[in-house]
Parts: sequence; structure tokens; C-alpha cells
Amino acid sequence: MELRHLRYFVAVAGSLNFTRAAQRVHVTQSTLSHQIRQLEDEIGCRLFDRVGKRVALTESGEAFLGYATRALQEVDQGLGELKAAESPMSGSIRVAATHTFNLSIVPECVALFLSRNPTVRISVEELSADGIVTRLTNGQLDLGVAYRPILPLGLRFEPLFNEELMLAVGARHPLARRKRIRMIELHREPMALLPASFSTRRMLDECFAAAGAQPLVCAEMNSLPALLGLAARMRIATIAAASGVPPGLDVVLVPMESPTPIRTPGLLVRADVEQTRLSRAFAALLRQTAARHGRQAEARTRAPKAAAKPPST
Repeated sequence: MELRHLRYFVAVAGSLNFTRAAQRVHVTQSTLSHQIRQLEDEIGCRLFDRVGKRVALTESGEAFLGYATRALQEVDQGLGELKAAESPMSGSIRVAATHTFNLSIVPECVALFLSRNPTVRISVEELSADGIVTRLTNGQLDLGVAYRPILPLGLRFEPLFNEELMLAVGARHPLARRKRIRMIELHREPMALLPASFSTRRMLDECFAAAGAQPLVCAEMNSLPALLGLAARMRIATIAAASGVPPGLDVVLVPMESPTPIRTPGLLVRADVEQTRLSRAFAALLRQTAARHGRQAEARTRAPKAAAKPPST
């Protein structure tokens, strides 16, 4: 069965006249009659009663008409969406992202999106995951990008990829030469972490509790660069993903296990509001870009750890 069979069937059903239906679909009457017989043979029942020049839908034809009509409507709507997607868009979109995404993924998406749609205005804010949830719930954002937060009713979270978190220490830290470390070994270890208001910190606290470890949290900072900068300057550890550590920083990443902390970044949208064409297009670009970054981050995590630099004398 092909789409043309459905279009021919709906045309005949709409006029109950093969001559007028043939004119409507721009084929000869004999071609139309042949195609309808093909469809009936494939289905295994008659769709029309033909008595002289009169044509009437059979009971099977009546039942099939609704399904055929809806199927063609869905296909035509999809083709319309594809054609519209090829034309430049206009309007505005409001996006919020946590700090990690604003380092590379979101700027990359904005640059590419604006190059394709130069008349679009994109507003991007950097917020915590909880802040994004609040702004989305209040209708002040169209799209959010964050690690999985505590979701209220009315919001939907779409996972993008999984990201392993690792211990980050300065090159002179005693743990810098370790290939792996169990979380229980971080009990009473001096650490600098994100505040408890961050979803990543809450996830880490759960991992520490599961391992029976209680690190000595000497400092809390709401910025990953600040945490990494502190770890690079003194004998204190923090936790970060490979994607969040800039090249050249004097920090060593050590994989953790038992358990391995994994966080899931994703898209946040209002479940009860239909997304605009702009929002859908930007979300699709975010999915593609995040998937690529996720693969790159996984490759970096699996790469052999570089040897720590020896202390200077």
C-alpha cells in the first residue's frame, strides 16, 4: 500500500464519482479505477459498491475512510513542518542554562542557530537548576538546560547523556597519582564542593552517604572554576566532570567508584504548553550538540590519566 492509494481512495470517497475524483488527483479515470482495485485487493475487501454510474462506500469503506483521512493529514502536516524548517525563522526564545552548559554547549548552539536564523533574538540566562525550574514554572522561560533537578508537576525532563564525575586535585596532591579511588577513602578528606542548593551537590551527598563517607567540607563555592582554582592552589580536593576542566589547568582527574557518581544533563520544558517552532528547533540543535559533547566527554574519561607533575624543588 502506498500513499497514492490512500489519496485516490479519499478522493473517490469525497465525490463518490470516479470521473470527478480522477480530475481532482490529476490521473485518468482508468488509472484511478485500477489503483482502487489494487487497494481493495491488498486490503481483502471491497471499499466501494459500483452500480452503473453510481458509487457508494461499503461498510468497510466507511470504517477505513476515517483512518485513511487521519493518516494523510498526519503525513501532510509532517511534510509541511519539514518545508517550514528549511526557511529562516523569526521571533524570540528565552533559554536558561547552568554554568557548565554555558561554557561551550549553549554558546555553540546560539552561534549556529543565529547563523541560520539571523532575525531571531535569543535571550540566555545562567541560573541554578532550581532557578531554571522556578522560571519555567512561572512561564518566564521557553527552555532550560540543567542537570536533573527535583521536578514539580507540569515540567518535563528529557535526558541528553550521562556524565561521570571525578575527583579533581592539584598535581601535588597525595591522591593525584591514584588510578582510581573509592568514595569511602574520601572520609574526612578536605574538600571544596558546591553548596547544597545545587542538584549536583545533593547527588554527591547521596553517594557519600551510600559509601559511608563524610568528607571534611572546608569550603563551598557556587562556581566550578573557583572550586578548580582552589584545588590547583592547595591540598584540597573537589569533584568535577572532565568537560568542566579547562585545558592547561594544573589539576588531575581521578575516577571514583563504589559508587561512581553519574549526573544526567537534560532539557527542561513545560509539559502543559506546546512548544513553538523556535523552541523545537533550538531544542533539536541542543540534542545534537550535547550528544557530541557527551561522546567527547566519555572519550576523555576513558583516556589514560596523564602522570602528575612532580613537585618543584
